[in-house]
Amino acid sequence: MIMDRTLLFSDRQAITASAASTNVVELGETGTVYGATSPVVRDIGNGTAIPLTVAITEGFNNLTSLTIAIQVDDNAAFTSAKTVYTTPAIVLADLGAGDERPLPDFIPRGTNERFLRLYYTVTGTAPSLGRITAGVSMGNQTN
Repeated sequence: MIMDRTLLFSDRQAITASAASTNVVELGETGTVYGATSPVVRDIGNGTAIPLTVAITEGFNNLTSLTIAIQVDDNAAFTSAKTVYTTPAIVLADLGAGDERPLPDFIPRGTNERFLRLYYTVTGTAPSLGRITAGVSMGNQTN
């Protein structure tokens, strides 16, 4: 799978407590097309599917489960973050090195604000091990 550093949410990010992805992807500012009375509306979940992948690069320990949310906001500080997708709880047994997680294969509809990130929620004891690499890819390997 091919990934671009500018489209990475997490690059071997250690998850030791609930936290946002290290990186935020800026989708650009919308504007008003010449002659229009209102700005263009964004929803990158429409049209061509944009592949998204999350890989466990170091196995987790201690926690009971982990959920991963895709969030958007109109500002990079995420003061009014909106969740557009959340995974089911992923149990410790499914968080081993090399595992790929069940995010939707593509960025979902409703991804309609300027900034995009992932948010990792830890349930149970905080892990001392566990790293994730996540981002937009050219295409997800399925074999």
